[in-house]
Parts: sequence; C-alpha cells; structure tokens
Amino acid sequence: MIEYSSEKKSVWESFANRKESIAEFARGYAAFLSEVKTERECIAFAEARLAEQGIGISEGTFVKTLHKKCLFAARRGKKPLSEGLRLISAHADSPRLDFKQHPLTEAARIGQAKTHYYGGIHKYQWLARPLALHGVVVKKDGESVGIRIGEDPSDPVFTVADLLPHLAHEQETKSVKEAFEAEKLNVIMGHEPLPGLGKEDAEQAVKANVLHLLHERCGICEDDLYSAEIEAVPAGPARFVGLDRALIGAYGHDDRICVYTALRAFLDAETPEYATAVIFWDKEEIGSDGSTGASSEFFEYCVEDIAEMWGEGASARRVMLATRALSGDVHAATDPDWQDLHEPLNASLIGYGPTFCKFTGSRGKYGANDAHPEYIGWLRGVMDENGIPWQMAELGKVDHGGGGTVALFLARYGMLVIDLGPAVLGMHSPFELASTADVYATMLAYKAFFEAK
Repeated sequence: MIEYSSEKKSVWESFANRKESIAEFARGYAAFLSEVKTERECIAFAEARLAEQGIGISEGTFVKTLHKKCLFAARRGKKPLSEGLRLISAHADSPRLDFKQHPLTEAARIGQAKTHYYGGIHKYQWLARPLALHGVVVKKDGESVGIRIGEDPSDPVFTVADLLPHLAHEQETKSVKEAFEAEKLNVIMGHEPLPGLGKEDAEQAVKANVLHLLHERCGICEDDLYSAEIEAVPAGPARFVGLDRALIGAYGHDDRICVYTALRAFLDAETPEYATAVIFWDKEEIGSDGSTGASSEFFEYCVEDIAEMWGEGASARRVMLATRALSGDVHAATDPDWQDLHEPLNASLIGYGPTFCKFTGSRGKYGANDAHPEYIGWLRGVMDENGIPWQMAELGKVDHGGGGTVALFLARYGMLVIDLGPAVLGMHSPFELASTADVYATMLAYKAFFEAK
C-alpha cells in the first residue's frame, strides 16, 4: 500500500468476527422483504414497529403518516431542536405492474388483466414468471378490501405469457424497446369459463368466471376496480443466493433495503445527541410527484409540527437549515459481466459497504444535488471513527449512466444532504441482489450518523 493513497475496505475483512451478526440481521431483512412488497405494506410495517417501541406515543416522539403511503417519525434529542435534525430519507415504492382501472378482459379463451407499468423496468423481465397480486379495493361505501393473492403456498399465482421462440423471428429482429410492447404486459387471471351462461355471453365466459371468483374471495364486483390499487409483483419469498448464502435475491431491494436499515438504526439509537428522524416516501420511482412524493410539502408540515411542540421558539425554517440528512437509496454495483459501463476508479463494489454518491442526475449533473465537501469530510470522520467500511462512487460512466433520488428535494430547504446506501446488482429487476454484509454495514452507518456528535 502506497503511503497516503486510498484503499477500499471489504466488509467481510473488516467484520470478519461478526459473520453471525451479519447472518442474523440478513435473516430479519429477508423475512421483511418476503412479507412487504408494496408501499402501503412498507408503511404499515414501519408504523407497527414504531408503535411497539412507543414511538409516537411516548413524550418526545412523533409519528405522522399520509394516505398510508408516506411516514415521518422523529425522536427528540439532548440538544435543542434549533440545532437541526439528523434525518434519513428513503422511499417505499418499487417498480411493478399496476392494474389499469378497467383491467379485466378476455381474448382467445384467456382471462387477463390490463396493466400499466410503474417506474423504470425492462419489460421482458416481467414475462413468464410467477406474480402475486397485492393491493387494496375501496368500495363506494368506503369499505376497504385488502388484496393479497399468490404468496401463500396454497394460493394460485399469476403471470404474463411470453411469445414462443418458434413464432418470434420478427420480434427477435427488433430493438428491445420495440419488441416488448407495454400494452402486451397483460396478467393472466384465469382460463375456465363460468358454466350456465347463454350464447350471447359465451365470448366472455372466462372473464365472467374471474369476476365470480374475485367476488367469492374478496366480495368485490367489476365496478369496484375503478377505486382500486392492485399491483402485480414477483411472487414468493426472498432467497439467499450462492453456496455461501452471502447474497439476498429478492424483489424490492430498491429501496426497501434503506427503509429497513434506517428504521432499525432509528429504533436502536435511543438517546441521540440531536433530534433524529426518518421519512419514508412514495412515488420516487416515477419522479417524486404527488401528495405522497418528496416534491410535496408533507415533510415541511411535519417539521412545523415538531417545531411547535419541541422548538422552544425555533422556526421550522431554522430547523431545516440546520439539519444534516442522508438520502438513503441504493447504488449500482459493478456488474461482473458489464464492467465496461462503469469507470473503475469511481464505481461501487458489492460487499464493500454502503456507497456515498456525491451527486446523481445525468449528462453534466443535471437534476442533481451535489453534496458539499465540508459535509462529506464530517461524514468520513463519523464512518471511520466507528470502523464502518464505506465507499464513494457515481452511477456509471459520464454520459452513459445517470439517475435521480430524493436528495435534491431535501436540498431545497438548505440542509446538508448526500446519498448513502448499499450497492445492488440487477437494480429494478424482479430479482435484485444485495450483499448480506452491505445490509448490515448500512444499518451500522445509519446508526452512527444518528448518534454522531
């Protein structure tokens, strides 16, 4: 090692004596991913864990949710609120297939549900794989019906059929964008016709049976689907990958990995010097718009509330200006088969701890928050003082990569903010890969941030 030069540190080497702790934490995280597959389920999980520890109930704590898709939680610190929050932000939504509001149809004796994809996906990855349905249907009288079909071993699953290679010659000559049409991402719902229908209804007998079975199971009719949110997501549990079980393969690492680790860190940092807070957003994958996205004023309203309760005269504006924040979001790990898309000196390696990303955006840093060096220097000290391996990277080669996070929406308040989260392989796929070591190290990094002086 050349004196004064930089060297990345592997979590496996740094935490060689903590392998059982890594494995135990990974088991809890895998169980969470197996159970939680939508933003509503994610917020409900967080609400329940916070309530178990009295957060939002006891004096000096605060919890607020919005439309069951967004959550803010805070704990009062030793220092006055006027000195700012230690805030970690993450998002609870993930790419998926959403049912259209008038979804059910029948063609060639197959009952299908029309979908509109949500977020950035490779459409071909959603073909020929088991899918589950998660969501909610709200009837016109206000009754809410939960939908969860395809996770229990006794449940049926759903799928989007792929085109057989024998008939795909024309498809194979097209670009990926042209070959896989969004309007053909139709989820197969059934095949058996409903008996006893007259000739005039025979052409829709399979759809009729799908409706009959939905009513039998969930008590809903076709009109109820106008006021529904039904998401088709990969069915089945998270799995450990590799003979060493050192990787977790699952749907939704982006970004529930940061929700889970931030929540655990927040709960464990019980006597912080500064007030600590987490905020879990919706809509990040589609630009952070909407009432539950980071571009809304929900965060501002919450800070106003805690300033009124704990601020002792400090305004919400003053609190936000003094806040230090982490935008918890995953980073792109160097893919062993596509290393040429990364610039090696500034690429993230899986298993080397959470990744700081100074800026996101694309094409000359457009659409980016660009973190200040004073803040990065302070964070380096926090990580190194606690012996936590970390790395710094950007998303792909210049003019090749790019993406966005919620960091810029927090930066607009004047607070210090940078992205920090684990590297993931296969981001936005139905089966993303994350290192068990990185998951554990990320939780420790978040906890060190909350507890920093």
